[in-house]
Amino acid sequence: MQALSVIVDNRERNINIISSLEEKEVELAFAQLPVGDYIISDRICIERKTVADFESSIIDSRLFEQMSRLSASFKKPIMLLEGSDDDFRLGRNVILGTVAKLYVEYNVQVIKTSGAEDTAYVIQRLAEHEQRREESFPRIAGIKKAHNTYEWQILILSSIPGIGTELSKRLITRFKTIRRVMSASVEELEGIDKIGRKKAARIYGILNAEFRGEA
Repeated sequence: MQALSVIVDNRERNINIISSLEEKEVELAFAQLPVGDYIISDRICIERKTVADFESSIIDSRLFEQMSRLSASFKKPIMLLEGSDDDFRLGRNVILGTVAKLYVEYNVQVIKTSGAEDTAYVIQRLAEHEQRREESFPRIAGIKKAHNTYEWQILILSSIPGIGTELSKRLITRFKTIRRVMSASVEELEGIDKIGRKKAARIYGILNAEFRGEA
C-alpha cells in the first residue's frame, strides 16, 4: 500500500505535530507554501492556528484575508483550531460568529483539536480519505514558477526546512553556488545574517546527514 504523504510549510514550527505524523508513517515533504500549513491533496489544504493566534488574527484583521487566499487556492479549505475551551479570551459570540462567517463566506471548515496529537490524527485521517479513497494527492497550488537559474536556486534552497526566500537570497549571494552552500561549515552558515548557531547546526545536519534508507 502506498504511504500517505503530506506537504508541510517549512515555517511550521510545531515539532510535536511533525514527530507524531512521522510516527504514524506519514511521508512529509517541506516547502514554503503560498497558503496554508499542510497540503493533504489537490483539493484540501489546512491552516493550523492555536486559539491565541486565531484570536489575534481576528483582532488585527489578518484572518479573513488569509482565509480568502486559502479558499481561492483549494476546493476544500480547512482550519484546525488547536487548544482548549479555557484558552479563549474573546466572547463566545465573537468566536461562533467568526466560525460561521468562515464557513458561509469563505467555505472554510473549522475543526477543533485539543493539541498536537489530535491535530496529527486529523491530518492523518484526512490524508487516508483523500489519497486512498479519492486517489487525490498533495500538490502545491499557486506556487511561483522559476523562469531563470537564479529563481531555481532560490526555490531549491527555500525548500530546506528553516530557510525561506530571504535566507535563500542571502545564502546564494554569499556562497555564489548551491554546491558551496551545501559544503559550508556550521561556522560559515552562522555568519549569514539571521542564521544563529542553532539554525546553522540544523541546516548543516540536514545537508550532511547520511541517508539510511526507508524504515
